[in-house]
Amino acid sequence: MELLALTVGPLQENCYFLIGENQETIIFDPGAEAAEIKNVIEENELTPIAIILTHAHYDHIGAVNDIRNTYNIPLYQSSIEKEWLENPMLNGSGNHPQMMDVVIEKPADYYMDTMGPNRIGQFKFEVQHVPGHSPGSLVFIFEENGFAIVGDAIFKGSVGRTDFSYGSHETLMEGINKHIVPLPGEIVLFPGHGDPTTVEEEIASNPFLNGATR
Repeated sequence: MELLALTVGPLQENCYFLIGENQETIIFDPGAEAAEIKNVIEENELTPIAIILTHAHYDHIGAVNDIRNTYNIPLYQSSIEKEWLENPMLNGSGNHPQMMDVVIEKPADYYMDTMGPNRIGQFKFEVQHVPGHSPGSLVFIFEENGFAIVGDAIFKGSVGRTDFSYGSHETLMEGINKHIVPLPGEIVLFPGHGDPTTVEEEIASNPFLNGATR
């Protein structure tokens, strides 16, 4: 299994390509720059089989329409944020007067609401709900493969923003401490923005986890 990353859009969001046997690929968070995402797919001869959203903020969903239609693949997300796809005020794009509204043409094909072990095609993983940054934020743990895709829940040296009307720092930290901190220290965390890190590194140096920030 291989993981490729492409940083897209004005907010430098990380779109991930999870590649398995026969180049079958799950695309996580195609946030913008659909043409660049397609270039990665074509240059690496990938076969997309699904799109998964860690959450439905506009910078994580901006290229969904194009990628979904081009490759005719299903979209997965939490049902908690199902209305966010079509509502710019919910996904955040409507709050930026200089930005076009982001509207996804049709609802998700599948809702990932059962936590724990999951499978799409050949890919096996654990899905966990870690709200606080957004109500439906999900993390995807590939423990056997040594990594997790964590969206905007946790970053290298920081955690997700919670200063939205629906945000909660307390709820976010509760989810991080329940679902991310207990993972093996060598697990690599791939966040929605910025560089990858490890569980061990964040426990040691992240001020939100080691007690430096209260």
